[in-house]
Amino acid sequence: MSDFYQNGIITNFHNLTRRPLEALESDLMGFSKRRPMGLILPSLYSELEGPALTRIIDHLSQVEYLSEIIIGLDRADRDQFLHAREFFSRLPQRHRILWNDGPRLRALDDELAAESLSPQAPGKGRNVWFCSGYAIASGRTEAVALHDCDITTYDRSMLARLLYPVANPHFNYEFCKGYYARIADGKLNGRVGRLMVTPLLRALKRIHGPLDYLNYLDSYRYPLSGEFAMRADVLNDIRIPSDWGLEIGVLSEVHRNYSTKRLCQVDIADNYDHKHQPLSPEDASTGLYRMSTDIAKALYRKLATLGVTMNEAHFRTLKATYYRTALDIIENYYHDAMMNGLKVDRHSEEQAVELFAQSIMEAGVAFLESPRDKPFIPSWSRVQSAFPDMLERMFDAVEADNRGEV
Repeated sequence: MSDFYQNGIITNFHNLTRRPLEALESDLMGFSKRRPMGLILPSLYSELEGPALTRIIDHLSQVEYLSEIIIGLDRADRDQFLHAREFFSRLPQRHRILWNDGPRLRALDDELAAESLSPQAPGKGRNVWFCSGYAIASGRTEAVALHDCDITTYDRSMLARLLYPVANPHFNYEFCKGYYARIADGKLNGRVGRLMVTPLLRALKRIHGPLDYLNYLDSYRYPLSGEFAMRADVLNDIRIPSDWGLEIGVLSEVHRNYSTKRLCQVDIADNYDHKHQPLSPEDASTGLYRMSTDIAKALYRKLATLGVTMNEAHFRTLKATYYRTALDIIENYYHDAMMNGLKVDRHSEEQAVELFAQSIMEAGVAFLESPRDKPFIPSWSRVQSAFPDMLERMFDAVEADNRGEV
């Protein structure tokens, strides 16, 4: 069942009946005959050493409707890649590991860089971009999901609910975003989403009016979730940031390319927790400090493409408007938490808002100082125009790595 959340911009699928997993997976098995499904897992090697990814692989080993699993492996040397092959070998589905630091993919990356077509910085965006290219080259799936590898509460029903709207051949959705309540251990989590993105969007609307784009982003219940699914053809033309702005960048791109009638969000979990980033107020290059700055820059870049003019005075006004809006939201969350018996540290919440206000201003300064910055990774359709055989060569390189020719 569904309704239209807030102002009716995107379809919202609630988990109303807690339909049994067996019924969902039975449907997906039927859908897979007409619309094969795949999964992208962007991973750091260090995540292989933690409990979250082990749990995820245990659950995925029981999923029968997936045709392919693509694992993007970052920060791994040769021995670590060989260990990763062993680690993922228990997956019964066809699976391939992209050894992003290996010599074959590095050589292709160098060719792309020579034509300014390579991601400019390492990170999740770069990982996802290469995995998307391999998914296009493989051609084995028509619906592709993506989720993170640090979900400590993972359950395969998350994947089933995430894929259902884009895998169902009777639906016409091109893109689906997952959402969930950010509650764990008796407290509210999701500080960047609650205390930075939501009040920032509302501050921008106060300053610029109800732009369609801002209303659209504000209609997502959790815009920073790392879980989404899409039809495979979406991958070819999407341009994404290589930094922490990935999730906002993806939402911006599907809004640019598709009618909002083709976009949806779905409730995928009652309980969700993952690895938490530190606030890192002393280091702008890590943690939530860097994340909030990258997200703000992603928003500014998109607004600029829509003709919104921004200058230093604008960012000072935005910082002040955001700060007041965020403080009001802290009060609302505190009352909500008290009513539900949850813990909220108002002091740490206000410290986070102070940091986010600073990052909003610093992102504005960086935006103004780098007018020629190329923040988005080029689409794969553009890459194929410059290198018609690039996807085929990438496919061959990944196959050689996974055969053991390393």
